[in-house]
Formats: sequence, C-alpha cells, structure tokens
Amino acid sequence: MISIKQLCYALALEKTLHFKKAADACNVSQSTLSTAINELEKQLGLMIFERNNKQVLVTHEGQIILAKAKKVKLEMDELLQLSRTNKQPFSSQMTLGVIPTIGPYLLPKVLPELRKQYPEFKLKIIEDQSQNLVDMLRDGEIDAAVLALPFPIDGLMSFDFWQEDFYWVSHKDECSSQMQEITSEELEIKKLMLLKDGHCLKEHALAACSLQKQNQESEFDSASLHTLIQMVAGKLGSTLVPQMALDQLIYNESELRAIHLNEPGPHRTISLVIRPNYVRTNEITLLKRLFNNQLTQKCAQD
Repeated sequence: MISIKQLCYALALEKTLHFKKAADACNVSQSTLSTAINELEKQLGLMIFERNNKQVLVTHEGQIILAKAKKVKLEMDELLQLSRTNKQPFSSQMTLGVIPTIGPYLLPKVLPELRKQYPEFKLKIIEDQSQNLVDMLRDGEIDAAVLALPFPIDGLMSFDFWQEDFYWVSHKDECSSQMQEITSEELEIKKLMLLKDGHCLKEHALAACSLQKQNQESEFDSASLHTLIQMVAGKLGSTLVPQMALDQLIYNESELRAIHLNEPGPHRTISLVIRPNYVRTNEITLLKRLFNNQLTQKCAQD
C-alpha cells in the first residue's frame, strides 16, 4: 500500500531534483529515499522520475501523480491539525511566510507581545517574495503568509489587519522645510528610486502615484529599502516608503525628511492569507487582532 512517507519523499525529490538534497530535507539516508521511491513507482506501475548520473526529471505521468500527492499530503496535514484545534491557542508550531518589505518592520513590533501572551508558541518565519509565498501556501508548505494587497491570491482567504499610505523620503536639502504633503504630480520622477521588479512594493508605489513602469526610469535599482534610504541620504534621489517602515528606516537619519504622499489611499493593505480549508482559522483571527493592536500602538507613538 502506498504510504504518506513515500509521497513526502517523492514531493521532496520533485522540489530538489536531487536525491541527496531530497534525502537531507527528509532527514533520511539517500538509499532509504531511493528505495521508497522505487517501491512507489513499482506499486503505481509507472515511472514518476527519469534519472541518470547527471540529472533527475519528472515524467508527464509523474507530474499528474505528484499533483495528487500534494493534495493528499495537504489533507493529511490538516487532518492531523484537527486534533489540536480544541487545545490552547498556538499550542503547536506554525510556519508563517513574510515578504521582505514587511517582515523587518512588522515583526519587531508584534513578536514581543506575541511571545508575552503565548510564551510556548513556536513560530517559524520564512521570508520570500509574494508569488513564491503564494505557491508555498497553496502547496501546504507554510500555514499562512503576510502579504501586501492588492496581489493575485485567487482561491485563498485574506484577513486584513493593517492599511497604510506611502511617504516620500528625500534629503532635507532637496525639499522645502514647509512641505507637509506631496502629490504624484509634484514628484521629480527621474530622481525617484524604487525597488527592483519582482517586489510588490514597487507595483503598489507606482499604482499610488498612477505611474507606469516606463515613466520611472531611475538609474538605480535595489532589492532593499535600507539601501534606497542610504542612497537618498547620499543625495542620489528620493524614494517612497510605507508608513510601517518609517521609524526603522529614518530613525537615525536626521538629514532626511518623510512627507506624506497625498494621493487617494490606503496605498496598500497588509493581510494574513490562508487556504480556505485551513483548520486553525481561530488562531489566524487572534494573530490578526494582535498585529493590528500592536501596529496601532506603535504607529501612534511614532
């Protein structure tokens, strides 16, 4: 009979396309994993993987089998979690995905209170870009993801816990000391520096300013808000930063000014995103409330 363990080994091999790496990921020997997959293929009567000394490939039939295996594993994981739903909240580990333009600014604001209220809670954080986290969420590799919306999450559920606007950050020598608000029409687009393509923050910033990618042709391209801020401090241009990140990014930068972007908002919504049949929805609701309370308090203090 086909076992869940065999399916897990096959899914690990599909992900790595390397027997040694898949075995390491499953904490078993390479021979154990290889034997289990050979037995799985024998039981099914078809080849899931093509392999030689140089590479591992998934066959057409294997793609179909592995797609079903993902669903079986996901259902089994959620079946096991059902036994924990009547226990105390956060009594078992949760894996949470967070995008890079949220994690460094959200987590320091919420984790201390989360640890205070639930000291035994084991939270594993995975940082990655939005599309990768959505794919991991659909495949059951993570329990939930913190994403900035709008972003395509068809078939998933979102629990919004924060809405915020963008602020234009400039060197104080390059903006009026009297300026309190700025519109997109007042921005010097040629000097506007944003994150490189692939970060949804860039898409949201462009949308807030009603700009297209071709309108924003800065010579600079960064994967980090911290790097952009240092470039602004060096008078190389200006950038747009979400409210949540302001305190950390410009706290020690007395030469910089943050001015509210006066365009219809909110410019982005922060949400906890889960699968619709996720069994720990009550805990997601608790996280949503805690995140909102902490952000409200911290941003009010700033």
